[in-house]
Amino acid sequence: MRSNSDHGEHQEQPDGSHTASLGFDTRAIHHGFDPAAFKRAVQPPVFLTSTYGFESVEANDAAAALGGRLYAREYNPTTEILEQRLANLEGAEAGVVLSTGMAAFGTLILSLLSQGDELVVHKTLYSNTVAMVEQGLPRFGIKVVPVDLADPSKLDAAITERTQLVYFETPVNPLSSILDIAAIAKRAHTHGVKVAVDSTFASPALQRPIEHGADIVLHSLTKYISGHGDTLGGALLGDAETLYRLHETGLRYITGATLAPHSAFLILRGLKTLSLRMERHGTSALAIARILEAHPAVSWVSYPFLETHPDHAIARKQMAQGSGMLAFGLHAGFDGARTMLDRLKLLTRAVSLGDTDSLIYHPASITRARQSVRKDAHMISGVGDDLIRLSVGLEDVNDLIGDLRQALRGL
Repeated sequence: MRSNSDHGEHQEQPDGSHTASLGFDTRAIHHGFDPAAFKRAVQPPVFLTSTYGFESVEANDAAAALGGRLYAREYNPTTEILEQRLANLEGAEAGVVLSTGMAAFGTLILSLLSQGDELVVHKTLYSNTVAMVEQGLPRFGIKVVPVDLADPSKLDAAITERTQLVYFETPVNPLSSILDIAAIAKRAHTHGVKVAVDSTFASPALQRPIEHGADIVLHSLTKYISGHGDTLGGALLGDAETLYRLHETGLRYITGATLAPHSAFLILRGLKTLSLRMERHGTSALAIARILEAHPAVSWVSYPFLETHPDHAIARKQMAQGSGMLAFGLHAGFDGARTMLDRLKLLTRAVSLGDTDSLIYHPASITRARQSVRKDAHMISGVGDDLIRLSVGLEDVNDLIGDLRQALRGL
């Protein structure tokens, strides 16, 4: 979006160059912010303003020339710090933050694709993304081509001269399967097509898709990066030219999905403990996955860092740890899943993920409930009636294991 050398008119913004050679955790705390530039405040201020005043017409003109720094929809100092920090951590040239993860997806697609263009996606996606690609994009004349990207060679037949983008998640929601970013990017780039990866399940602490050949990274900042379940947000990160287009065309004129500055502050606060939290999430999730895998009531478990996971080798290649997300099914199927969830006393029945609290839900139950008001509601490809998704939080892992064991008793 904006290069790190662009500065505001009244407040010099640090370019972060002094942190360039420092470690991930140090950059997560310091990059893009110098207290000396903000009256020595240690924490980034929250700029609650809808517009900006200028000392002269010339200064106003200069702000407009810097990419429309005239109005809070298109520029805010607090959100700019977050954009610079996220881009740095992902190894991207630039970033833009938005109001939600779905706002990020909408901005990405509606900025880069037009009527007659084609979008290749993995066959399994987050449920609201599925609704967008099945119902929303066809209305605008954009053709969506679902492909099983577990076999990257299938891209050769799927990509045409109209294909503008290949989009997928890894780890995949809610299956916790893993797609090979490098292999997919290599195939797509052979055809001159960009690759965008939703890396929400991993966060930049565990996986940086650009290092494996991806062009654009998407995050729901609501999840691990914020990490506390108290705000919404989304991000797009990549090369400066594409991100400038996503900001100037998408955020300013198409979606207008601006991230509130207070939300940016909360996400910056969460970002400072990202590595610590991800280590705990992953350690606890692996312990729980092993317990579940050995439990007689459990028919299958999907967690990338389990040695039995079919994508274990790929996960080890492109992820530092397995994250806190796992999926599993019971021999008792749909009814057993509902019984187990109702017995839980500590884990929270909720649909989000990446919080300090452990969250668990049963997609098939939600889908059946939605069908009473939306006849077209359906299960995502590859997701069965038995699948339970668990986002492992930061509680004492023995307490979580105890709660799961008592809920599974007799099933």
